[in-house]
Amino acid sequence: MKNKSFRTLSALAAAFLLFLFVSPFVITAQAQSAGSGVSGLPVPRFVSLKSDRVNVRKGPSRNHDIGWTFVRSRLPVEVIQEYDDWRRIRDWEGKDGWVFKTLLTGYRSALVTPWLGNTVETTPLRKRPGPNEEIIAFLEPLVLAGVVECTDGYCRVSGKDFEGWIDQSRLFGVYKNETINN
Repeated sequence: MKNKSFRTLSALAAAFLLFLFVSPFVITAQAQSAGSGVSGLPVPRFVSLKSDRVNVRKGPSRNHDIGWTFVRSRLPVEVIQEYDDWRRIRDWEGKDGWVFKTLLTGYRSALVTPWLGNTVETTPLRKRPGPNEEIIAFLEPLVLAGVVECTDGYCRVSGKDFEGWIDQSRLFGVYKNETINN
């Protein structure tokens, strides 16, 4: 009887180890096919955080540990994978983790040159799109802006006390040469 119990326990342990090894590959296969996720939306894509408090988990369920917590709504993140009701996101620093889909919104926002950190370099905000157009303000790194539209390499953005056009390559939250018409 003891020997039979041991074999059953060994079989269960082997099945569990197989599940642990195979499940990441199954998640990847289910999550993405031909550039779209289980939601039918494109993957990758930019979205923003819906809430001031968003837990980012190490896997796609509430059973996984929280890796970190965002504490500001409207921050742009990139959806890089989907699994069921969970979205694997990447932030401007390149960190990634899993967020429940209801904590994200299709609202388009962008961070101005977040990769420059706390440097003194600023980004010109222009009256119209184009490299030679009038500069109406300078924005510091990490300024959060709503994306109104993007065309021909420039995006019209707005935020508290500003609105104008920024070179698209200076924003995290839009893809190079992406066209947005809101």
